[in-house]
Amino acid sequence: MYLDELKMISLICFAMLLPEVAHSAQGHYAQKLLNDLMENYSSALRPVEDTDRALNVTLQITLSQIKDMDERNQVLIAYLWIRQTWHDAYLKWNKEDYDGLDVIHIPSSLVWRPDLVLYNKADDDFSGPMDTNVKLRYNGEITWDAPAITKSSCVVDVSYFPFDSQECNLTFGSWTYNGNQVDIIMGMDSGDLSDFVENVEWECHGMPATKNVIMYGCCSDPYPDITYTVLLQRRSSFYIFNLLLPCFLISFLAPLGFYLPADSGEKVSLGVTVLLALTVFQLMVAESMPPSESVPLIGKYYIATMTMVTASTSLTIFIMNIHFCGAEAKPVPHWAKVLIIDYMSKIFCVYEVGENCASASSSSSHSTQDEFRHQQINSHNYANGKPGKHSNREDRHSHRYPRPQTPKPQQQHRVRVQHHITREENSHLSSFAPGKYESDHKIPCCPEDKKPPPQGPTVTFGPCVFCSHGSGIPGVDTKLVRNVEYIANCFREQRATCAKGAEWKKIAKVMDRFFMWIFFIMVFLMSILIIGKAP
Repeated sequence: MYLDELKMISLICFAMLLPEVAHSAQGHYAQKLLNDLMENYSSALRPVEDTDRALNVTLQITLSQIKDMDERNQVLIAYLWIRQTWHDAYLKWNKEDYDGLDVIHIPSSLVWRPDLVLYNKADDDFSGPMDTNVKLRYNGEITWDAPAITKSSCVVDVSYFPFDSQECNLTFGSWTYNGNQVDIIMGMDSGDLSDFVENVEWECHGMPATKNVIMYGCCSDPYPDITYTVLLQRRSSFYIFNLLLPCFLISFLAPLGFYLPADSGEKVSLGVTVLLALTVFQLMVAESMPPSESVPLIGKYYIATMTMVTASTSLTIFIMNIHFCGAEAKPVPHWAKVLIIDYMSKIFCVYEVGENCASASSSSSHSTQDEFRHQQINSHNYANGKPGKHSNREDRHSHRYPRPQTPKPQQQHRVRVQHHITREENSHLSSFAPGKYESDHKIPCCPEDKKPPPQGPTVTFGPCVFCSHGSGIPGVDTKLVRNVEYIANCFREQRATCAKGAEWKKIAKVMDRFFMWIFFIMVFLMSILIIGKAP
């Protein structure tokens, strides 16, 4: 019983020590194998038995990460895994002689290595891949896996920035051996992207590989190389929200500058502020782009928007000059009245305070009737031998100030004069010419009076200013009517002067509204064109 337990413990201990013994045995054979292989080996010579034959080197690239794309300096920084495989004719052994040992890992500096370099390297440091170990098999096959951070030159085309795509080449080839000595073979038709780490700015859509055999002018021998093309597509969301969208929103402020009232004094300031904001965005884009002849798409959009803002600011200055023409300017031309005031004001719904688009047509019909009445009044004044000296000025502006109808004959024996002359009443008073009352000298009192008027002149300061009956004081009546007519004509002159300035202001307002919609359409079309040109 005791002996059986002792045997069991001995077997367990032997089983636990067997792997250590085997490992130490393999380590012993590996050391012996390395000594045997390196006894007469030289890493300086190309490991071929026949020097006339080319040594085939298989190249395979794995793209691990895009670290950076420097558009301004046109440099692509990538993290690669480079695998090179070749056969060494002097590093073979019979694995049966070494306890079945078929693979060993030794430092790469002990064996011959192909001098493959990156042709389009853009780094000041000319060091190659890391000196990692190589895997050596019994049949002489050597596999060398080494990581490398490469900086390669890449021709960046920013014509469609920020919707651009780039193609960056990585060209590998032997620096000293020609195609008759070392031939490069593609391990795969494209680079390996299975372990690719996504980049926040770029999407990698592939890495196709092509083999080229180039005959240089200096030498008659061929020089093969393998070119891997990294296909990159820019992620444009960052630039849309940080460069395009703010510019799009700012550009909409340029048409709104036409909607600002001219008296606010901020129309030109708004245009200049928008122009400065767009200039800042343009400088931000220019700092990140290479100084090349190709203008990026976003740069074209900025230039077009800045041109539009400059044009809108210039038009604003021109329209403000029209707005502040005042009474000293020439009268509004007839074509401008017909085209701008009569038609365009209705189309763009520009109206005065207190009226709307629907009442614009009715006011024009009233103005025609007022002009007809005023012509009758002027002809009546001339018939009495006292032409109205302000009749021509009144004709020009009577369409803006409607007058009441002419009193009937049975109502013309009364005149109502208040201490405050309204726009209807001064027109009413101006219709009483002095010559008309010099014949009968009758100025009855207000119609509210039910009793017959008293004899002689009466002076009140309410609704009725003066009353006279009969032929008491004809000189006072005549003087009174002339004074009232003089006051009405002065008021009419002032009103005509204001009306001239108001017409110029209305023309400026209609032009503001017209250009506002024109520039809104331009901003919308430019935005559509930018989106449409994006690949």
